[in-house]
Amino acid sequence: MSAGVSQVSGACVPIPGDDIDTDRIVPARFLRCVTFDALGDALFRDDRDRSGDTPHPLDDARYSEATIIVSGRNFGCGSSREHAPQAVVRAGFRAIIAESFAEIFAANSLAIGLVCAEVDASTREELFRRIAADPAIRVELDLAACRVRADGFEAPVRLPDAARIALLDGSFDPLTELLANHDAVARVAHALPYLAWTSR
Repeated sequence: MSAGVSQVSGACVPIPGDDIDTDRIVPARFLRCVTFDALGDALFRDDRDRSGDTPHPLDDARYSEATIIVSGRNFGCGSSREHAPQAVVRAGFRAIIAESFAEIFAANSLAIGLVCAEVDASTREELFRRIAADPAIRVELDLAACRVRADGFEAPVRLPDAARIALLDGSFDPLTELLANHDAVARVAHALPYLAWTSR
């Protein structure tokens, strides 16, 4: 079983806007990849290429150390592509704080240990304000206490109970859980008559 995630802390990058869909997070032309390894460079690629003289937040040197994204409502809506959270993780991010998340995006994120923490609108705006004032500010997500903290500011965060427990105890990764229980899986497989042919 994977190690649990009880806390994520680090600098943040603000990516404002609501209804940021998965095609913006990772454009469709990058879905042809065989592995996810290089998807970090594809994160918000079209938005970044169109940003002009004002750099996209991901290309702004002030946020170059960020490991947490702060964004708006309904983050990750649109298609169900699992490449979107993979691109976020491959770009070095460990968590996203937003007002809400699309359900499938949140599920795909959970499967790879990417924390999706929801906050209310006033908390989101306060985080935006504090990050703009001090891009190096450290933000801490405490999953056990369901709190976000930033330089004296503290507010509640929301995660579905099942997701929070899976992150805390490491059971979010089903493949690792299967591999850790290989012998038990093999015993069940050998007992199933329709799998008997595999042992011939």
